[in-house]
Amino acid sequence: MVINTNISAQVGSRLLSESSSNLSKSLARLSSGSKIINPDDDIAGQAVATRFDAQINRLKAADNNVNNAVSYSQTQDGFLNKVKKALDRMSELAVLSQDITKVDSDRALYQSEFSTLGSYVNNLATKDFNGVSLFDGVTRGVTIDSDAGTFSMSGVNLSATTYTTATSASVATTTGAVAALTNVKNAISLLTTDRATVGANVTRLNYTHDQIGVLSDNLSSANSRIKDVDVAEESTQFARYNILVQAGTAMLAQANSSPQSVLRLLG
Repeated sequence: MVINTNISAQVGSRLLSESSSNLSKSLARLSSGSKIINPDDDIAGQAVATRFDAQINRLKAADNNVNNAVSYSQTQDGFLNKVKKALDRMSELAVLSQDITKVDSDRALYQSEFSTLGSYVNNLATKDFNGVSLFDGVTRGVTIDSDAGTFSMSGVNLSATTYTTATSASVATTTGAVAALTNVKNAISLLTTDRATVGANVTRLNYTHDQIGVLSDNLSSANSRIKDVDVAEESTQFARYNILVQAGTAMLAQANSSPQSVLRLLG
């Protein structure tokens, strides 16, 4: 029996320290909801989770861009629907102006409405969305993924010659009304193509939005398996380490008191 070196107390102290450290980690995991408190808990897992976090955030940004592009396209279609109504009325006026029972003074009245509607269509060609022109005909690249890949969203040009020819026509005479009708019909045909283009853009963007959502969900699920703590399992570990700390504390106290038995030998 020795006094200077208490091996039992040293071993008990070391085991108590380990149990206390494990208890602290378990407590941190349960309180934070994450099983990676320090990088050394899972070095590779921490690296993968960091990349997943960044990719998920980039996907959220891309989805935001897609949603804004959808709003842009829907705004386009809202204006184009008004253009359709204006062109419909202009074609109607062109036919009314060809009525043989009308005189030029009557046709002048039709021309007044016709030119007003033409000016309305021309004005819509200058509209913008947050400073970005709606109808300049420019094809714009919309970011659709976390690597900034783009979808080329075809533009619509309300300043195209087909439109301007129709809006600048005149129904003040019978001959002019015949030509105006042809021009307006051509503009209506182009409008149907442009609205189909906008519709196709919206459809494509909606599919992209859904795709981003599915990918984001899958990445979040994979990230959760790496980072998130299993509360049921960790609670069991916490109870285990808690018992070990309490038992270790008691045994360390017992080990520290053992050398006192030497006094009996000396007595």
